[in-house]
Amino acid sequence: MEIDKAIGESDDKRLKTKYNNAIFVIKRALSLYSIEEVAFSFNGGKDSTVLLHLLRAGYFLHMKEQSCSNGGLSSFPVRTIYFESPSAFTEINAFTYDAAQTYNLQLDIIRQDFKSGLEALLKANPIRAIFLGVRIGDPTAVGQEQFSPSSPGWPPFMRVNPILDWSYRDVWAFLLTCKVKYCSLYDQGYTSIGSIHDTVPNSLLSVNDTSSKEKFKPAYLLSDGRLERAGRVKRNASLKNDIDTESQKHEVLLASVIAVGDEILSGTVEDQLGLSLCKKLTSVGWSVQQTTILRNDIDSVSEEVDRQRSTSDMVFIYGGVGPLHSDVTLGGVAKAFGVRLAPDEEFEEYLRHLISEQCTGDRNEMAQLPEGITELLHHEKLSVPLIKCRNVIVLAATNTKELEEEWECLTELTKLGGGSSLIESSSRRLMTSLTDVEVAEPLSKLGLEFPDIYLGCYRKSRQGPIIICLKGKDNARIDLAAQALCKKFKKDAFVEVK
Repeated sequence: MEIDKAIGESDDKRLKTKYNNAIFVIKRALSLYSIEEVAFSFNGGKDSTVLLHLLRAGYFLHMKEQSCSNGGLSSFPVRTIYFESPSAFTEINAFTYDAAQTYNLQLDIIRQDFKSGLEALLKANPIRAIFLGVRIGDPTAVGQEQFSPSSPGWPPFMRVNPILDWSYRDVWAFLLTCKVKYCSLYDQGYTSIGSIHDTVPNSLLSVNDTSSKEKFKPAYLLSDGRLERAGRVKRNASLKNDIDTESQKHEVLLASVIAVGDEILSGTVEDQLGLSLCKKLTSVGWSVQQTTILRNDIDSVSEEVDRQRSTSDMVFIYGGVGPLHSDVTLGGVAKAFGVRLAPDEEFEEYLRHLISEQCTGDRNEMAQLPEGITELLHHEKLSVPLIKCRNVIVLAATNTKELEEEWECLTELTKLGGGSSLIESSSRRLMTSLTDVEVAEPLSKLGLEFPDIYLGCYRKSRQGPIIICLKGKDNARIDLAAQALCKKFKKDAFVEVK
């Protein structure tokens, strides 16, 4: 079979892994369901074209194992469904009908909306499973596995997704390696094809030309798969802010800091990131209500994140990020939100540009992020974006220098989101040689008089002076509180600490 032969002769190890995994899913489905009980949804796009040839190869290999025959593939008996739409490109229609004739597809043309057409099809035929060319990153892919029952409210059938974890690069590697025909629009600069109303050529493939007509390079020359949908008409993206901006003006925002690492708990490594992060948060007006150090355990991370995200405006977590067995942070965050880890094609592209050929295999653990809740915060100074899962920020920093860079980018990004989520605060520190007993009651009364001012006390040594910190949003209120405190004692009882 020409597809299996082409992949076998390829030097692309990643493509071979993707191909073998997809073929396994297909053969598994063909073992679970009879040929009359399966169907293939074909739409003429690149993903669907890849799946067409994977199904041809998978069916051939399945039949070869069943009959021990080495013969060629003379027919492809899997029922093929095409939902024809008046808003489809003529090139898509032409390619679909041409492919049906070339590969002897049993094409069922449906001219209803997807749900109604599917209901009618399943009512008239004993179909129990449908092969779909869905990939992670597609709007319909959230929550899906390689075998996923249809959603509530839809007719019952099994969705079979052999290329769920394929990237843009994988799709084109397959099509070019196997030298199969695809829709001509992809050679005209289209990288993701929807309807005629929401799809244009990808401007990133535009060719500077002296002629009046704009020209585009073919889709497979798009170097960055993250920008596959740049030719789709879409709403303007903005940085989501999970904190109510009105409440920021009047309330102190609460933060929690979580460190993950057995090496910290054992005393092997000193945690300097937590100290630095607390200082940074405090300097911009946040109140850090708790810091926690956890062992490398998914359940421990999950339970702590779940607890802190419900009581804090923002949770900052670091450590345990990467591909090692001990890197459990992202898995713990996903579990806390009740979602799975799924390959993120956009993040994978960043990693591929960063570590090149090391980013291979079928899973790419570092590219798996909590599905449906992850927002990537991009900044030109960062080689990979920051990871934000609702009100949880996952930091990749391993030292204070890296944290400084990530923090600088984070503060810039939040300001770009339409109102800073990090609000500057003011503070004064007063030092006194008075005893704890002497200042205890006056400080308690001061707290009642100035409920908007945070009062903190500490010593650098047991026998040393007491340092009283007054912190708030309003400089005038802080000054009034400091004056009120000084009036409760004799002159020069307090010295300003710069």
